Amino acid sequence: MTNPFQFLQQTRSEVAKVVWPTRREVLVTTAMVFVMAVVAAIFFFGVDWVIRFALETILTSFG
Repeated sequence: MTNPFQFLQQTRSEVAKVVWPTRREVLVTTAMVFVMAVVAAIFFFGVDWVIRFALETILTSFG
């Protein structure tokens, strides 16, 4: 077990090793997340529409 002072020194040295993303990297990855969310929403909307159409067709033909 280490003392608190030594723990803080080790923590500071580990934080110094962290490579932070640049502003451009953050903006690009954020834009990619938004684009993929829109693509996924459109995909699931289409799948939902197809399933709903199929079920309505089946239920109205037998009902």
